Amino acid sequence: MSAALFGVMNAAIKLAEAHGAGLIEIMFWRQTGATLLVAAIVATGPGFASLRTRRMGAHVLRCALGLMSMTLNFATVMLLPLAEATTIGFSMPIFATILGALILHEPTGWRRWLAVLTGFAGVLIVTQPGSGHIPPLGVATGLGAALMGAIVSILLRTIGRTESGLTTVFWFSALSLLPLGIAYPFVARAHDPMTWFWLLAVGLLGGAAQIAMTRALHLGAVSVVVPMDYTALLWATLLGWLLFDRLPVTATWLGAPVIVASGLYIVWREHRRHIEETRAALTPG
Repeated sequence: MSAALFGVMNAAIKLAEAHGAGLIEIMFWRQTGATLLVAAIVATGPGFASLRTRRMGAHVLRCALGLMSMTLNFATVMLLPLAEATTIGFSMPIFATILGALILHEPTGWRRWLAVLTGFAGVLIVTQPGSGHIPPLGVATGLGAALMGAIVSILLRTIGRTESGLTTVFWFSALSLLPLGIAYPFVARAHDPMTWFWLLAVGLLGGAAQIAMTRALHLGAVSVVVPMDYTALLWATLLGWLLFDRLPVTATWLGAPVIVASGLYIVWREHRRHIEETRAALTPG
């Protein structure tokens, strides 16, 4: 479900931009919508007391890194066709593997390193450096977004040990409104009703997608949830065709399966490693 919501949100971003909305405006309303959505869910459910946290420093850091990731991700969606932007985003597990080995010193065997190299080969197939078939700036922001997304995912591992998904989403969205709110008056423009519709859609869809993904990760194993995220390419392809009359080029059809296969293998190996570590911890002596 989250993959479909994120896919429709990306389409709404492109449509909002096409109607004259700028990057900061889109980000501001994305976070405003998410904050209001979480607040409504909390108000009718566990109550606002459930949003209390003793880890505000971690939430501030997550907010700073998350804003950087969102800026790069939204810029990529605005610069590239939906399918290509989505495909490049699939390189996030590749960066997560590299960062896990370098920062967390996680054991990474030759098979996963081979999967990393295979994934980057898929990125090269899709982007075809020097060919000019997609804007180089869009490729750069896409890879940057994937890298920042991997960094955020590592941070969320630690935050998730003590904080609920709703708490994490709320503080990210609410804290983001401080810098975005300061910048907003300098970039705000007058818009027609259709533009406001798409801006509102970005906020509500983004908030719902983030909550759905967090909930899915809470209820199911990562090895089950993450592969479902790859269905986002199907939604990106369908929406790109229906709304923008744009289908993926041949290079994307060739490179996307390579990147997806690499990511799936990395997730599967991580799942196997987690099982082995759990068994070892439960084995007496």
